[in-house]
Amino acid sequence: MKAVLQRVTSSKVSVEGRAIGEIGRGITVLLCTMPGDTQKDVDWLAEKIVNLRIFDDEEGKMNLSLKDVKGSVLVVSQFTLCGDCRKGRRPSWAKAAAPEFANEMYGKFIEAVEKTGVPTEHGQFQAYMAVDIQNDGPVTLIIDTKE
Repeated sequence: MKAVLQRVTSSKVSVEGRAIGEIGRGITVLLCTMPGDTQKDVDWLAEKIVNLRIFDDEEGKMNLSLKDVKGSVLVVSQFTLCGDCRKGRRPSWAKAAAPEFANEMYGKFIEAVEKTGVPTEHGQFQAYMAVDIQNDGPVTLIIDTKE
C-alpha cells in the first residue's frame, strides 16, 4: 500500500457537490492499494498512522501523535499514487490493484483505523471526488508498506 499523509487543520471530501466525509484537526490519508497487499499491510499502516508523532507539543516540536491530540482521519482512495510516469506522456496504472481487490482493501483499512478508536471519515471508492485539504505546516509524508 502507498499512502500520502497530510497533517491538516481541516479536510473534506465531496461527491457531486455534497460533503460525504469531513474532519477538523487530523490527518488526511490518500491511499493506493497494490497487488499483493495483505491484511498485514493494512494493520501496519493503520497503526503507524495513528501513532506517528507529527503534531507539535507545547514547545513546537513534533512529538505528539494523532491519538495524543485527539485528531481524526479522512481516508480517500487514490489509485493514481501508483502511476508510473517514466515512459511516454501518459502514466501507466499497471502497479495499481484491480478495482475489486482495491475496494476490499480500502474498506479493511478504514476498519483498521476505526478499531484504533480514532474518529474516521472516508471518501467513496471509484467516485469522482473533490478533496479540500487545509494542510497544516505543511506536513506531508509518503509511506509505502513495501519499503
